[in-house]
Amino acid sequence: MKIDKSKILRTVPYEQGFHFATEKGASLGITATSLSDLADKLETIDINSIMFHYLRGDFQKWIQDTLGDKALSNQMCFVKQDASGEKVRKQLHRMVQKRVAEIQNQK
Repeated sequence: MKIDKSKILRTVPYEQGFHFATEKGASLGITATSLSDLADKLETIDINSIMFHYLRGDFQKWIQDTLGDKALSNQMCFVKQDASGEKVRKQLHRMVQKRVAEIQNQK
């Protein structure tokens, strides 16, 4: 299946960005507007925010619905939900970084 590199790797407007929170309605005031920006933010964002979003499927939904990357969205579902916050952070970060590199290197 051919993927749309320009759609997946594009920078979206702020309104369509991924807005980090620690609980419903508790915004951190931090937004990722691209897949590589998400990778960067996953390295330093509050672990509570990562777990809040991951357990709700927010990362997966944003990556699939906004960026159009169903493959990465599906892959994220395999991160163990009972892993420690830091393990989840590292796995998600590595996954997103790897996907960005993979897409950039496609001809």
